[in-house]
Amino acid sequence: MGQLSGPANPTADARWETHEHRKGFFTDTSICIGCKACEVACKEWNHNPRDGELELTGMSYDNTEQLGASTWRHVAFIEQDREHVEAARESGRKLVDLGMPTVRASHEAGRVPEERSGGGVSRPSASTTPPETSEFRWLMASDVCKHCTHAGCLDVCPTGALFRTEFGSVVVQSDVCNGCGTCVAGCPFGVIERRTDGTVAPKAERGAQHSEVPNVGIAQKCTLCYDRLVDGEQPACAQTCPTESIKFGDHADLVDAARDRVGQLHEQGLTEARLYGANELDGVGGTGAVFLLLDEPEVYGLPPDPRVPTADLPVMFKRAGMAAAGMVAAAAVAFLGGR
Repeated sequence: MGQLSGPANPTADARWETHEHRKGFFTDTSICIGCKACEVACKEWNHNPRDGELELTGMSYDNTEQLGASTWRHVAFIEQDREHVEAARESGRKLVDLGMPTVRASHEAGRVPEERSGGGVSRPSASTTPPETSEFRWLMASDVCKHCTHAGCLDVCPTGALFRTEFGSVVVQSDVCNGCGTCVAGCPFGVIERRTDGTVAPKAERGAQHSEVPNVGIAQKCTLCYDRLVDGEQPACAQTCPTESIKFGDHADLVDAARDRVGQLHEQGLTEARLYGANELDGVGGTGAVFLLLDEPEVYGLPPDPRVPTADLPVMFKRAGMAAAGMVAAAAVAFLGGR
């Protein structure tokens, strides 16, 4: 295990003989069209089962709702009603409304965004002008495991099922995981969870029961397509994204590109654009997956100040040691005084 807080190089901490550059994602939500191609590509490549019956939730047009053991990439539809829109106006923030994707003829789609439109699927350019109706606005973002510099799930795993790859990502070994769920509590983003097949029987009681759902009862999450990386390929989601909203590459290069992109959007008047996960001084030491957001992190369901639980271990051990020493000293004084 490497250090528990502060700036660090996870590929060096992993102590692999082959030292690779840290890999990661840069997800630019300003050009996400909500097509969910990344979700489908992720499920197909990793043979992940579907979540539920894929019925509309009644709360959103998004029928997959959140990241989970069987959904390692999730495109969130942030649908804000009048109350949220008015609250944003009162705070002085410039609203950005991405709108729903539209299908246009190929000769029209080429004129809309600067970025690649993806075969005629496009969306009106983002605008800070308040929408015609104050009832609703759309934001979209493709979410994924953050592959933290200091990964709480990795630090607390008692069996060694989670390991740091030579690319700096964090991967679960399904054949080693015992389904204890400690990693679930250790993730500040709520990404990792145990896979279920709809029953409540614990893993130990399943025995030879046949299940159509693989890896039931054990922790599952994004692997950054580790099996593809070792063959020199990029992750399935990044390769599939039609607008290049998901970019894959060396982490340091992606952070530089992300900062340049934020500067471009600020020049265009989109002053609410900001980076998430690029600060190596935050509570997780920065993340391997960096996001460009068009509003505050809470709007996207992300913690504004994520902190890995194990970051406080040195202080906790120090205080526990001081308390133990104090108790020993008090016991010695009491014993000597009694004599």
